[in-house]
Amino acid sequence: MPERWSTPETTVVTGAAGWLGQALMHRLRADPARARLRVLVHDASETAVFDNAENVNVIVGDIADRAVVDALFDGVGADADVIHTAGVIHPKRVSDFFDVNTTGTKHIVSAARAAGVRRLVHVSSNSPFGTNASATDVFRNDEPYNPYYGYGQSKMEAEQAVFAAVAGEDGGAALDAVVVRPPWFYGPFQPPRQTTFFRMVRKGKFPVIAGGHQRRSMVYVDNLVDGLLLAELTPRARGNGYWIADARPYQVTEIVETVGRALRDEGFSVKVGALRLPAIAGRVAEVGDKLIQRTGRYQQQLHVLGEMDKTIACDISAARRDLRYEPQVELYEGMRRSIRWCVEQGLEL
Repeated sequence: MPERWSTPETTVVTGAAGWLGQALMHRLRADPARARLRVLVHDASETAVFDNAENVNVIVGDIADRAVVDALFDGVGADADVIHTAGVIHPKRVSDFFDVNTTGTKHIVSAARAAGVRRLVHVSSNSPFGTNASATDVFRNDEPYNPYYGYGQSKMEAEQAVFAAVAGEDGGAALDAVVVRPPWFYGPFQPPRQTTFFRMVRKGKFPVIAGGHQRRSMVYVDNLVDGLLLAELTPRARGNGYWIADARPYQVTEIVETVGRALRDEGFSVKVGALRLPAIAGRVAEVGDKLIQRTGRYQQQLHVLGEMDKTIACDISAARRDLRYEPQVELYEGMRRSIRWCVEQGLEL
């Protein structure tokens, strides 16, 4: 079994009010060993998430502002770990990808190193690696970068900044850091775009392109939190990047069928089937996405459709070997839990 560190005196979390951030904070706040939590949220309206939390110190501001990041690390020392979940996936402008994902990460790296923290865990993505060469291919830990448009480029540059700091190649002291690469994740604390996904499946309107045999790695959000905490507390993980996902990739047709089954089993009416589109629909959407991003704008629906004809699958064997990561939840149960959470929040599906 790999050696484990004990939990630190201070845990710093960026993006604490986001989807992954809230799931992570839910776990950390339930752990009595986490004595001190310092968190960054983007605006004041998000501070309500942490009302009545005595051990949570909330900093409000833009991660692209170095002064805000310095305030987050004020008083943080060597007995601290950082879990950097902050990022933007679907902005209005392409420049936002680089302001938040790249510049923000560089600020976190610099401030973490100046504070002398024990470890930084950086949350990346599959997008720095693009899409798989074939439907049977999987991304391994030694994959070359092949970023998928603006988001992938920004996350690639963020990863590169982290690894440069680990190696001391940027002129500073070597930083202890680990990169975690989740694919499409799902589960409680989800944003509105995920409820749109449920509604489209319910109405039989979720787009399935060219038969839907493309494979997708996905990760239930609690599986991802498990992976983050293992990456934080496993000493041998230093300097590595790990795919954290469910046990296996799922075909797109399986995803749609499983979500429909989960909805029915939670009492919802579901129209059988999906919106079947020819292969050219994905290619046209991808070209449109590329052209729009060249103008500096970003259109979420076009980008998502442009990815739907592609396989994005990863191999989690390195995380299993080094971290002893083992995903506990698969798609059907994870989607049922997600649906129940939406109902509890009064969200319309």
